[in-house]
Amino acid sequence: MLTIFYDGNCPMCLAEMEHLKKFDKDNVINLVDIHQKDFETLYPTVIFDHAMKILHGHYNNKTLLGLEVTHRAWTMVGKGFWVAPLNWPVIKTVSHWVYLGLAKYRHEISAFLAKKFGLKATHCISGTCYDNSTNADNRRK
Repeated sequence: MLTIFYDGNCPMCLAEMEHLKKFDKDNVINLVDIHQKDFETLYPTVIFDHAMKILHGHYNNKTLLGLEVTHRAWTMVGKGFWVAPLNWPVIKTVSHWVYLGLAKYRHEISAFLAKKFGLKATHCISGTCYDNSTNADNRRK
C-alpha cells in the first residue's frame, strides 16, 4: 500500500490524484489530503510545512518524496511506462528540478490554467475553499 499525502487545495494536484485513482483498480493507493482536520494528529511523521513544499508518500515503511511518489504510484497502477523516464539518469535530475518549480508555484499555475482554459478551479483563503467555476463563492468541503 502506498499512502500519498497531497495538497487538496491545489486544483492541479487534486486532478492528478483523481486521475490516478481511476487506474487504481486494486485499491493499492491511499490518498490523504494534508488539509484534512486533525492531519498532524493522524500523521505525526509528516510535517505539514514540508508536505506543502514537496509531495510525500509512505511505502513499505519508507518515506518517498516528489517524483519518487509519482513514479511509485503510476507503476503500482500499471502505468509505469508513463513515468519510466523519470528514473533515467539525465532526465531524473532535470525532471526533479522542474518538479520543484511546479510544486512551488502549483497554485499560481493552477489559477493560470483555470483562467486560460476555463477549467474548474477552487480559490482557497486560510484553509477555506470556494468553488469559482460559476463565479460564485460557494464553500467547498
